[in-house]
Amino acid sequence: MFTDQLLTCIDCGQEFTFTAGEQEFFSQKGFQNKPSRCGDCRQARKASRGNGGSTSSNTMSDRPRYGAQREMFKVTCSECGNEAEVPFQPRGDKPVYCRDCFQKQRSYQR
Repeated sequence: MFTDQLLTCIDCGQEFTFTAGEQEFFSQKGFQNKPSRCGDCRQARKASRGNGGSTSSNTMSDRPRYGAQREMFKVTCSECGNEAEVPFQPRGDKPVYCRDCFQKQRSYQR
């Protein structure tokens, strides 16, 4: 059904093999397009994205990329007083809760 194909990388110009197994995987996932980059160039591109190397003018470009480590901030829970970590810089004008107290607050609002 699937046979190995030789493709040319759009970044480095080198030929690479799009194996029958990879084609089957792409088909199962519903991917329509063949890969346009060799494995090394794909890896390099992912690495540059993860380190903020994107030149996108997206308004959310300062946010962490998928898979990137998110900066966490240590806080004291406004409810129980325990130390917690949250994925945002608290402003000080609103209460900040640990995971357990936050879940309790959410269940009261429903």
